[in-house]
Amino acid sequence: MRVMLCGILLSLTVAAAVEDRSPTATPAPVSTKWQLDVAFHDPQRISVTLPGESAPRTYWYFLYRVTNNTGKDIPFFPSVALVTDSLQTVVAGDGIHPAVYDAIARRHEKEYPFFFTPAKVTGMLLQGESNSRTTAAVFEDFDPAANEFVIYASGFSGELKRVTNPAFAPDKPESDDNPTYFLLRRTLAVTYRLPGDEQTRPQATPVRLKREWVMR
Repeated sequence: MRVMLCGILLSLTVAAAVEDRSPTATPAPVSTKWQLDVAFHDPQRISVTLPGESAPRTYWYFLYRVTNNTGKDIPFFPSVALVTDSLQTVVAGDGIHPAVYDAIARRHEKEYPFFFTPAKVTGMLLQGESNSRTTAAVFEDFDPAANEFVIYASGFSGELKRVTNPAFAPDKPESDDNPTYFLLRRTLAVTYRLPGDEQTRPQATPVRLKREWVMR
């Protein structure tokens, strides 16, 4: 079943990191710097039998197309993760076999004959429609008991905020486990619900509940 493409304008801001003394931060409601045009499909499943295996594996993918109409070339380094309400985190691209990207490309070849793997869209994104890139953030199948999940997409914005770590221990050396500050990035968060129960959920279609910008 074809999933309707949802056009979304993602505000992408280039800004120096600024200090915020509160433990949390809110992204600017409207970006004032450069922005990329992005359109995406809601997450879909795909079953792929990997080379050397006899049974298919289930994957999820978040298909999107990004275009740079900012008037200048932009560094594009996306990072996408899926977090379930059972607190499982699945990072896009981890352990994904190239055969999965090939299967996604075949599924969408009529719509997007020039599909790229994530590695080929990472880097400098040149200007104009002719330099648009279509790719997919791909995830291993996740907890079948999950009722909801959120896709967090960062690297789509240059808005950064440095916030004070409220748990910083000044009597201990500063380290990765005891940082003075956290650097938060403007991140697109899209929340989905999976209808049904654990038995029917493998066939359920995700229902989008909310889309918002967060600092994460």
